[in-house]
Amino acid sequence: MSAQPVNPNLPPDHVTIFIDGVELAAPKGSMIIQAADKAGIPIPRFCYHDKLSIAANCRQCLVDVEKMGKPAPACATPVMDGMQVRTRSDKALHAQRNVMEFLLINHPLDCPICDQGGECELQDLSMGYGRSVSRFAERKRVVADEDMGPLVASEMTRCIHCTRCVRFTAEIAGTYELGGMMRGENLQIGTYDGKPLTTELSGNVIDVCPVGALTNKVFRFRARPWELIARESLGYHDALGSNLFLHARRGDVLRTVPRDNEAVNECWLSDRDRYSHQGLYADDRATRPMLREGGEWREASWDEALARALQILRDNGADQLGMLVHPATSSEEGELLVRLAEALGTGNLDHRIAQQDLSAHAEPFAMPVADIGHADAIVIVGSQLRHELPLVHARVRKAVERGAKVHVVNPVDFEFTFNVASKRIVPPSRLATALGEVELGESSRAVVIVGGVAEAGPHAAAIRAAARAFATANNAALCRIPQGANAVGLSRAGVLPKSRDARAMLRDGRGAYILYGIEPGLDFADQALAMRALGNAQVVAFSHFACESTKAVADVILPIGLLPEIDAILVNLDGREQRAVAGGKLPGEARAGWRVLRAIGGALEAPGFEFTELAEVRDTLASRAWRPGQGGNAAPVDDGRGLELAVSQAIYRVDAVLRRAAALQAHPLTVGARLALNPADAAAAGIADGAMARVAVGDGNATLAAVLDPRVAAGCAWVESGYGATAPLLAAGRIEVAAA
Repeated sequence: MSAQPVNPNLPPDHVTIFIDGVELAAPKGSMIIQAADKAGIPIPRFCYHDKLSIAANCRQCLVDVEKMGKPAPACATPVMDGMQVRTRSDKALHAQRNVMEFLLINHPLDCPICDQGGECELQDLSMGYGRSVSRFAERKRVVADEDMGPLVASEMTRCIHCTRCVRFTAEIAGTYELGGMMRGENLQIGTYDGKPLTTELSGNVIDVCPVGALTNKVFRFRARPWELIARESLGYHDALGSNLFLHARRGDVLRTVPRDNEAVNECWLSDRDRYSHQGLYADDRATRPMLREGGEWREASWDEALARALQILRDNGADQLGMLVHPATSSEEGELLVRLAEALGTGNLDHRIAQQDLSAHAEPFAMPVADIGHADAIVIVGSQLRHELPLVHARVRKAVERGAKVHVVNPVDFEFTFNVASKRIVPPSRLATALGEVELGESSRAVVIVGGVAEAGPHAAAIRAAARAFATANNAALCRIPQGANAVGLSRAGVLPKSRDARAMLRDGRGAYILYGIEPGLDFADQALAMRALGNAQVVAFSHFACESTKAVADVILPIGLLPEIDAILVNLDGREQRAVAGGKLPGEARAGWRVLRAIGGALEAPGFEFTELAEVRDTLASRAWRPGQGGNAAPVDDGRGLELAVSQAIYRVDAVLRRAAALQAHPLTVGARLALNPADAAAAGIADGAMARVAVGDGNATLAAVLDPRVAAGCAWVESGYGATAPLLAAGRIEVAAA
C-alpha cells in the first residue's frame, strides 16, 4: 500500500480496495464487510448487523488481508487504500471453519424440533463452513431459560453469544433489558432480573437472532417456514404504515415479519404490528350477515341483508343519514363511501370519530419521518410518542444520539428512552401556552411533533394554532400525527363533512347511520353520546366483529374483511401512498368492503359504481378539497371545577383487532383501566394508592382503581382510552374525584 492513492479519480473521502481480485471504491473509515456487502461478495457472519454497533465477537467473518499475519475480522477492520482482501483463500476458509467448529461445540443437536429450523443462519452457514465430524467429545453445557413474557420465547442453550439482541435493546429500543452475565464458558445472555421484556419493540430480537435462541412465542411450533406464503402488507394500527410481510398457511395468517423500507420502518417492526394478527381470529369475528328481528339476532343470506340495508338507506336519505368511518379504512373504500354519500344526498360523512375538536383534518408531516433522525432540535407536544408511534420514537432516539435536543410539553411526564433537554408538564388547557415558552436555541433542522393527547382532546384547535405559530417563528417543520392509519388518505379522498361532522351527527341525532369498520362501544371520543344516538336510530354496520356493542345498536351487520385480508391502499404520515395485498383468507362469508359497497351502489343505480375490478377504483381515486361542516371548532366549556382530564391511547387497545390479540393483552404494557393522579391531588381527595376512586362524569359516576403517579401534572388526571371502564370519561374535559 503506497502513499499515493491507487485511483486518484476517486472522491477524497473514498479509497480503493481489492476483494477477491475485484476493484472497489469504499468510504474511508468503513469496514471490509461493508464494502463486500455493497459489491455482493459473501462473507459469513453472525454478530455483525448493519443497523447495530460492531461487536466483532463471533469471528466468523475472518478474512485473509495481505501483509497481515493473522486472519482479520471483516466487520472490524477498516479499509485502506490499496488493501488486498481474500475471502476464499485457504487461510480465510481454514479460519472460518475453525470458528464454526468452536461455535458448534456447545450448540444442541435439536434442529429437527427447533422452531428456527429452515431459516436459521447458523444452520445455513454450518452447511458451507462446518465439519462433518466434531472433535469435541465433552458434555455440552445447558443454560436455564427465562420467561421473557408473552411475545418472545427463549432457548438460551442455543445462544452463540453474538450479542445482537443485547445491542438491539440498548441501541435501538433504548431499554437495556438484555445483557451478558458471567464470563468464559459460563457466559449467558439474559435479563438478569428475570422480568419480561417490556420494550414495545421486543419482537425485533427474534429477527436479529441468528439462531433459535429467541423465537416468536405466538407462532412457535405452528408451522415450518417452507409451508408459509409471504404477502406484502402494511401495519394499520398507527399512521406510520410499517412495511411488513404476512406469512400465511392455507389462508391463515400465522406470522408477521418486517419488510425493509428505509424511508418508513427501516428493518424493524413494532410489537403492535407484529402480533396483532391474533385478533383476526377472535371468537366474535363477523363471518356471516346478520339481521335483528324482534330484538333477536339471526344469520341471513347476503341478498336478505343487503335488501334490509338498502331499505334503511332509502328510507333515511339526505340529511337524515349519517356516515361514520373508521380512520384505518382503505383509500378505495373511502372513495366509494364518498360516492355513496353523494348518491344518497348526504353531507354527513366523517372519519374523525375519536377526536373532540374537528376544526382540522390530517395532513402529512412537513419533515419526512426518515429525516427526523437527523434533526437537531425536536419539540414533542401532547404525545406519548413511545406508545403512539414506537418507530418514530426510535428515530427521535437516533437523533438524540447524534446530539439533538428534545423538548417536551405534556400533561404527563411520559417515559422516553432518551434524555430530554427541557420539559414542561402542565394540564391540557395550558399546553398551548407552555409551548410558547420553549426555547430552541440555534438549530437548522427543527421539528415540532404534535401527538394524539393534543389532537384528540378538547383543546386541539388552540394547540394546533400555537404549534403552527411556534414552527413558523423557529423555522421548524410541523408534524401533526394523523389520528388513524389512513387519516391522511381518507382526508384526501374527501371522507370529511360537507354539513355535519362526526360530533354534530351524534349530537343532533340522525334517522339512520352507516358505521364502517367501527366498534361503537370503544372507538368514539364520546361513547355515551354515540351509543345514545345510535341506539335511537337505524344502523347499518359494515363490521369486522359482531361484538356486543355493535349488536346493541345495529339493525343489520355486513361482515367485511380487515386489511390483512384485502387489497388496499393506505397513505401514511409522510403522505406516502402504500399498497397492501391480501395475505389471509376472508372468514366465512365475509367480503372485501369495496365489493359490498359496489353491490349497494349498484343496487341504488348510483353513478361511479359501474366498475367490476378494484383497479378501476384506484384509477379514479380523487383528492378533494375539504369544506368544513357545521360546528367542530367550538371552544371547550371549562367551569374550573375538579381536575382536568388527559387522555392517551393504551398502546395495545388502539382498535378492535388489537383488543382481541391475546398475547398483547397479556403484555406488561397493558396495565388495565385505571385513574392516575398526582399525589397532591389524591391526598386532597382522600384517595390512597391502589384504592378505588369515584369519578363524577356529567349525570353519572364511574369507579376506577387509582394510581398515585408524580409524573401527572398537578390539577390533572390521566386515563388511557380503549377500555370499557374509561370510555365514559373520555369526553369529560374535567372530572371530580373522591374516595369510593
